[in-house]
Amino acid sequence: MFRCGIAYPRCRWIVPLLLLFAIIFDIIAIAATSGWVEDKDAKSHYASMWSQCRGRNDNWDCKSLMELSWAQAVAALMIIGLIILIIAFIISCIALCCTLNISLLPVIGALLFITVVIQFIALIIYPVKFNDLIFEGHYDYTWAYGFGWGATILTIGCGILFCCLPRYEDELTGLAKTKYIYTSA
Repeated sequence: MFRCGIAYPRCRWIVPLLLLFAIIFDIIAIAATSGWVEDKDAKSHYASMWSQCRGRNDNWDCKSLMELSWAQAVAALMIIGLIILIIAFIISCIALCCTLNISLLPVIGALLFITVVIQFIALIIYPVKFNDLIFEGHYDYTWAYGFGWGATILTIGCGILFCCLPRYEDELTGLAKTKYIYTSA
């Protein structure tokens, strides 16, 4: 017999795991010392969220971006987003893994959407203002900046799931009869 359906009880473990991946991606993006921006082939200029370096070979002149107000805002928004994401992860573990507390799920979803807005603003401010800083050449936004967007996209998905899961309380608890999409006799 062929059966197909969604195992909702697995969502109790998968969604917090996805949040953990978003936290890891955020930490990678925030802690990276390079990899937000690089010039063509990363030969003379690269930058992180915290600093930028210009030079050739082993002669690099690095300057902090934290002297600029927009860079401070980007750093603050990314760190605030990470803190809210960690709080949402802890609440999700309590709500889904320890006991099933459906009433906390929309709260977690709201926290995640706040995180998305905060990080979205930071990830838009950075390239706009950094491009005002540079005048020459072709620059690419690279791996660490991509991890920031990856964390934001994962957070959007988790926020949607947390807002939708309360509609499937019986399925999450295992009390509902399994509905199969297709059965063959």
